[in-house]
Amino acid sequence: MALRRMDNVLIVVEDLDAVIAFFVELGMEVEGRGPVEGRWVERVIGLDDVRQEVAMLRTPDGHGKVELAMFHTPKAISAEPKNAPANTLGIRRIMFAVDDIEDVISRLRRHGAELVGAVERYEDVYRLCYVRGPEGITIGLAEHLR
Repeated sequence: MALRRMDNVLIVVEDLDAVIAFFVELGMEVEGRGPVEGRWVERVIGLDDVRQEVAMLRTPDGHGKVELAMFHTPKAISAEPKNAPANTLGIRRIMFAVDDIEDVISRLRRHGAELVGAVERYEDVYRLCYVRGPEGITIGLAEHLR
């Protein structure tokens, strides 16, 4: 059997409303939101006494999804350093294709986002940048040059 698709990426957050607002401003749509708890989730993720609120967001084309989870119990554990550099082991960013990189950066700044470096051009193909949003979440933006 072959891999069918990547379904979603999970980001654990402390302020679910702020992070939802950031991704909605980016252009994602809230697919659903609600509590998740019970023995089934405890068995899946390997933690006891799980109570969390989860929101699923999707890209406008419906193919990409980001799952946000805010744990009530057990308390979430912070990774260090919070604003890790690009060469830190682990998942560093999620890349999104956008139509107008300057417009997206401007809108995300209203949610506290900051450029990590600079907007740069890769040959005649893309304009690219990394943006750090709420809770240190880093996303990449890629504007295809036509």
